[in-house]
Amino acid sequence: MKREVADTIKWSLIDKVATQILYAVTGIVLARMLSHDDFGLVGAVMVFQAFANLFVDSGFSSALIQRKAPTRLDYSTVMWFNIAMAVGIYALLYFCAPLIADWFQGDARLIPLSRVMFLSFILTATAIVPTNRLMKQMDVRMIAVADSAALAAGAVTGIWLAVCGYGAWAIVWQTITLSAVKSAVLWATTSWRPLWSFSWKALRSFFSVGMGVMGASLLNTVFLNIYSFFIGNRAGMASLGLYTQADKWSKMGVMSIGQSLVQAFLPPLSQIQDRPDEFAHATAKMNRCAAYLTFPALGLLAVMAAPIFHLFFGTKWDASIVLFQILLLRGVFTVMSMVYNNYILALGRSRMLIISETLRDGVAIAAIIPTLGSLALTSGADITLGIRIFLWGQVAATAVGCIATMAIAARYIRRSVWLMLWDVAPYILLTALSMAAAWWMPAQVASALPHASWPSHPVAVLAIQGITGAGVYLLLNTLLGSKVQREALAYLRPSRHQ
Repeated sequence: MKREVADTIKWSLIDKVATQILYAVTGIVLARMLSHDDFGLVGAVMVFQAFANLFVDSGFSSALIQRKAPTRLDYSTVMWFNIAMAVGIYALLYFCAPLIADWFQGDARLIPLSRVMFLSFILTATAIVPTNRLMKQMDVRMIAVADSAALAAGAVTGIWLAVCGYGAWAIVWQTITLSAVKSAVLWATTSWRPLWSFSWKALRSFFSVGMGVMGASLLNTVFLNIYSFFIGNRAGMASLGLYTQADKWSKMGVMSIGQSLVQAFLPPLSQIQDRPDEFAHATAKMNRCAAYLTFPALGLLAVMAAPIFHLFFGTKWDASIVLFQILLLRGVFTVMSMVYNNYILALGRSRMLIISETLRDGVAIAAIIPTLGSLALTSGADITLGIRIFLWGQVAATAVGCIATMAIAARYIRRSVWLMLWDVAPYILLTALSMAAAWWMPAQVASALPHASWPSHPVAVLAIQGITGAGVYLLLNTLLGSKVQREALAYLRPSRHQ
């Protein structure tokens, strides 16, 4: 199982890194060419896109992975259900487009944008089951190929339309192209074909887990997207554009790590769900693995936020930097919550997923109420003051929700909360030390070379911070005898593959 998990994490990370690089290149070009308003318009539409994609899947793809041996009829039934739901939801949202525009201060530009953008989730629905089957087999290489091809095609489309002056439409057609190409590649490279039949009995057999996952995912989607909903309504499209940029770039790191861990952990855990001692032992190792990867990755990204934004965007999006840093901190708790929910799902405790998400979202709503009135606050030319106050409330809420999810997971995997905390505590301390070293080192280099200008260049600052932070983290783990790091390095050695 260790080997399968390692291979899946490797290919998942290759997939995520490759696709995020392509996505980043496109995003950088578009961020330089499009306005704050353009990104605000797309951010408003993406709120509804996220909910539509959730209902299209309805949690059945996770239920397929959780099931030990799904049949061809099971896969076919879920696929036809996904497509039917996608078409139905698109028809509903098509006629609701004017209402969407009314919520976001009556901006009529949203009506045609949303009607075209929503076509993408019909295309996405056709790729859910092929992707799911590869994940079930823990073979994510073709997923990586499909994602890379789709992002490359989307990049060409989006950049070309941006150059031609199409504004927000460049992002819309980039999204449509991406969904279409990914689905086409997956269907062209897989030998599996669905049956021309649909089984209500098969579909009902997934309801227990599927509806639990969907309920939890619905609450999680509300949790992740409600901010855009209120920011666009209260602060306007320019402020929403600044938030959308920070949210998009932070999610690249947060969701890449979170999804890679989920893809790696869920299939093997589902195979030992009826062996409690082995399950508990496996989750302890997974806790340490998740913490070892997540904390330094997101922590060092937060430290390097300013040079990253200055290198890629100049000063155009400086107001988004602090929002990006706050969202990365929230992302640490989000990833760990995903990991803990994964344990609950692997055991088939789908109802507890809903309880877990309800607790987390209840805390989030409690934090929204006192901070909602601050959203429109500004300070001189700074239009993000209110958004920062709003997001700090959500960081606190996410932390509380993460601890609640951990407590629920601990109950079912038969380990105490204190043991779960002990799994991750060393990596919190080591990450904090690494972040401090990365933050401190550029100033020392600049003071040592007072007549040189290169230490202040964003590339130099990134290199100094990245090398210092990663070096300190790896060194400290080595000195403390980290078993997770030792096993990771052993896996990377060529001799392991011979």
